[in-house]
Amino acid sequence: MGGPAGGAGSVAGVAAAMRAAGAAFLDALDDAGREAVGRPHTDEDRRVWTYLPGDRPGVRLGELAPKARKLAHRLLATAVSRHTFAQITTIMGLEEVLDLAEGGNRGRVSDGFWLIFFGDPADELWTWRFEGHHVSVTMTVAGEDVSPTPLFLGANPAIVGYGGRPVVRPLPLEEELARELLTALTPAQHTKAVVAERAPDDIRTRFAPEIADPGDIPGVRGADLPRDAADRLTALISLYADRLPPALATEASAGLDLDRATFAWEGPTARGAGHYYRVHTPGLLIEYDNTQNDANHIHAVLRRPGDDFGARLLTRHQATETHPT
Repeated sequence: MGGPAGGAGSVAGVAAAMRAAGAAFLDALDDAGREAVGRPHTDEDRRVWTYLPGDRPGVRLGELAPKARKLAHRLLATAVSRHTFAQITTIMGLEEVLDLAEGGNRGRVSDGFWLIFFGDPADELWTWRFEGHHVSVTMTVAGEDVSPTPLFLGANPAIVGYGGRPVVRPLPLEEELARELLTALTPAQHTKAVVAERAPDDIRTRFAPEIADPGDIPGVRGADLPRDAADRLTALISLYADRLPPALATEASAGLDLDRATFAWEGPTARGAGHYYRVHTPGLLIEYDNTQNDANHIHAVLRRPGDDFGARLLTRHQATETHPT
């Protein structure tokens, strides 16, 4: 796994790049901006996230001076791969397209995204979040370690087309790789993979601050797949892990057991119909839903059950602080 990076080549390097970019962003703010962006790491909002439209705590991009706004993007680029950075900026731009479709009634703007810090980049513990409608990126930094979930991307409209062909489609592979996996299944496996005739109207975990490992769930198991289908399942998991810079993607997917992975699809498999899928393997959960707005509205998230918002990382850090080696 891994592609063009927005960060450095090791987890420690990514952490250092985030700290440097965060400090540069703070230096570009005035006193009011620094007060607005900063919260203590113990603040209860650190694990409060959402992908719905609406105001957020922190500083809004549209209120920043050009230099600070550019540095906010530079910080975001340390957390995601280059292609994911392009996806995010496209999703942000789609807010203007959605605003046109709604006649301006909800006041959507492409700079309606917020940045908030919990702690300071110079602190041993520091969490930061870049968030707005259909984008939520939370990074928890403890020393030289980084915990990168939850990581959510969505798109409405999912496709802007012309003449029956896509012109703008920020999340194409999230659908196409899952469909390729479906077509690689045997008829019996296909029947097992499609676990419901109707898809839910959103991802099931929504924006819960923490999720438990779901254990055994219905679907087709990686251990039962033929080679071609197994390769496509690997590619689908890699797609979500590779939202991150290579070092974080490698760490996020380290130790994953493909044989224990489960893929499940809900809803019709015909194109244009509302559909949902999930991939679960111990330590990782992927959810995707495209049902709203006549199945032209995607929600897709990467999570680590029991380990979002740096849960295990912070536990290890606190144990080290209490009992230094």
